[in-house]
Amino acid sequence: MLVRTARPRGFCAGVVRAIDTVRWALQQHGAPVYVYHDIVHNQRVVADLVAEGVVFVSSLTQIPHGSITIFSAHGVSQQVIEAARDRNLRVLDATCPLVHKVHEQARQYSALGYEVILIGHPGHDEVIGTLGQVDGPIHLVSSEEEARTVQIDRPQRVAYVTQTTLSVDDTAQTIATLERRFPTLQGPQLDDICYATQNRQQAVGALAQWATLVLVVGARQSSNANRLVEVAAQHGVSAHLVEDAGSLQGDWFDGHHRVGVSAAASTPEVLVDEVLAVLAERGCHQFEEMDGVPEPIHFSLPDGVGPLDSTKRSLISLEVAGST
Repeated sequence: MLVRTARPRGFCAGVVRAIDTVRWALQQHGAPVYVYHDIVHNQRVVADLVAEGVVFVSSLTQIPHGSITIFSAHGVSQQVIEAARDRNLRVLDATCPLVHKVHEQARQYSALGYEVILIGHPGHDEVIGTLGQVDGPIHLVSSEEEARTVQIDRPQRVAYVTQTTLSVDDTAQTIATLERRFPTLQGPQLDDICYATQNRQQAVGALAQWATLVLVVGARQSSNANRLVEVAAQHGVSAHLVEDAGSLQGDWFDGHHRVGVSAAASTPEVLVDEVLAVLAERGCHQFEEMDGVPEPIHFSLPDGVGPLDSTKRSLISLEVAGST
């Protein structure tokens, strides 16, 4: 069995920025540090941070007044921002800059009198935050079918934005359907889908042209992880989401001699290493990494966050595979 790993894979710049923000807060203020929702969608990351003194909460009422509080990479609504002010929380905003860009687009369209359509997945933290950024009419569309039926009061003044972690191909089809219904539609095309999401989907597509089985290491609640599995499956190969090495199933490998491995943008490289170690135990001793797009992108830390003492980081690898 030959194993080929995707390039790029794993952590994106927004995820590195969010985790670095939490580590800086721990270094500067000590435990506990409170984080509103999971900082990123990966339970290994969350569990390691909990062990270091981070408290993850689902409601700001769980945070004592005046405490250090971090907003996750997925962003929050204006209502949450106002509630944090009311509790006098000392907020560090780790929202991904690319999510912030979508928030700003949505607010600008609304201020110009457009009804806004958000293309995204219901219930996702990023979608909830973006919906809560707009005071005027905003409609959630999660599929091409919903794009055909969404009801708009002002069909001549419609604009859209998208979640950053969507399937490129599916989103293009949804946008095309909206454009047919609303000829004056305004929007960013696919520019809202972040560079890391697009790069990882392209890499998995290339990987699936070689492999007969593709494993995507990532969390079940991770939107971009699930999209990578879908991309591989759309190329006609067997594809599975792997939360960690312990979730590998032996019968997945029956009849397969070329296995591709990738990882979601919120997946630490250590989880990929553990999966590869299990594959080695299964008798695979041929590993190679595919060529891929370099990702030299780096986001500065949020306002109020200084340099991170890298010597105090945990064992979670912050390296972005394929970044150099």
